Amino acid sequence: MKQSALLTIYCCICAWTQLSSPVTAAARPVNIVLVMADDLGYGDLNCYNRDSKIPTPHIDRLAQQGLRFIDAHSPAAVCVPTRYGLLTGRFPFRMKHRGRGPLIALERMTIASLLAEHNYRTACIGKWHLGFENEKQPVDRQPLRGGPLDHGFSFFFGIPSSLDIPPYYYINGDLCLAPPLLRTAASSSPDWSPIQGAFWRAGGIAPGFQHNEVTPRLAAKAIRYLRSQEDELPSQPFFLYLALPSPHTPWLPSHQFRGKSRAGSYGDFVFQVDDIVGRVTDTIQQLGLEQNTIVIFTSDNGPVWYTSDVERFGHNATGGLRGMKGDAWEGGHRVPFIAKWPDRIKAGRKSNRLICHTDLLATIAALLEKPLPDNAAEDSVSFLSELTSEKPGKNAPGTLIHQSSAGVLSVRDGPWKLIPQLGSGGFTKPRRIKPQPEGPEGQLYYLKDDLAETTNVYKRHPEIVRRLSRAMETLRQHGRRQP
Repeated sequence: MKQSALLTIYCCICAWTQLSSPVTAAARPVNIVLVMADDLGYGDLNCYNRDSKIPTPHIDRLAQQGLRFIDAHSPAAVCVPTRYGLLTGRFPFRMKHRGRGPLIALERMTIASLLAEHNYRTACIGKWHLGFENEKQPVDRQPLRGGPLDHGFSFFFGIPSSLDIPPYYYINGDLCLAPPLLRTAASSSPDWSPIQGAFWRAGGIAPGFQHNEVTPRLAAKAIRYLRSQEDELPSQPFFLYLALPSPHTPWLPSHQFRGKSRAGSYGDFVFQVDDIVGRVTDTIQQLGLEQNTIVIFTSDNGPVWYTSDVERFGHNATGGLRGMKGDAWEGGHRVPFIAKWPDRIKAGRKSNRLICHTDLLATIAALLEKPLPDNAAEDSVSFLSELTSEKPGKNAPGTLIHQSSAGVLSVRDGPWKLIPQLGSGGFTKPRRIKPQPEGPEGQLYYLKDDLAETTNVYKRHPEIVRRLSRAMETLRQHGRRQP
């Protein structure tokens, strides 16, 4: 009897201790790490393209341990508008300000500001490319307004834009580390096109700034940031947005990665990106955070990879999709999207659900169980149920809008895709083709049977053309995608 009473008291004490413990693994909100590569193609990764000539073991492992989306898209086929859409949950054609300076309005919600409101530490490391005030002529020790710190991030270290766009300098927080007082000549590679290889433009550069050191430095900064989380406030969740400037030009792989792919310096640079992803995921595991951390890997748009490059290397960076970066075709905006979360995502799954980077904000809001206000994330639809369900769900409601580098808006609805003009709308020539008499005025593709967009059925299905045209106009006029 006494033993039974003592056992009961012991069990009660154990239960009380667990309930009153300040932090348990289950109680702690999930950490979020978002790695966005720059100009990495749908077909560069082995987990998306068995014939890839680039080793990507770490990203492939991420896919094996998580969920791989095969119909994921960037909202635009180039860098800046995609980043706007990703952080705000809005299609980039809705941007009112399109000139120099900050592109996100101060009052607009972002992924970072939403998470900061819910006690997350928020960090952006890498390429911002959404504008600062006076970014072209930064002054030493004078804050650069309109950047990450004004949009929900509590920490930023990185560069203002792409590594081929001057001026070239680092920003820590909202301060320029060293002003770009010197000038660098333009760079190029004779064995590549003018916008490939070691290409960068002439312009201002900070003393000591070396283009080839940027990607390794940002990777090291991200690893240090992750390690600092457990030292500072281990009970507080964190969000890390690692916006890599690679494999965007200039293609400058570090010495240990050169010659390791069969796709030239571009492939070697992709291999270096894969190594960084491996270091990030290994660090998370070493810190004991793997079970309760979502790791997402994606790319901001398609690759700069011509037909001649496919013939030269036997490597198809788009995985057989038509077009490339900048284009309205699938090669411009269909991107890898992989999510790993051991606590909630079943390993080794593949999803054909149609998603867009703009959907991430609503997904995170659903994760937090917080409703979004009407004036935020207007084009964002949560796919949280797709992440956490063991069975593939139905496709997302509504339509998607994709924006090419020339501003051409194409519309996707289920298996149908409408491009309202002829030509690529982007980097592939010809960008625009004048319609011929009695010929199609635009392009309509049935992607379920024609993912490579080889057969234009615009003239065969006028009713589909009208329906998608109306859907696009309604979405533009209505001001939001979500129901």
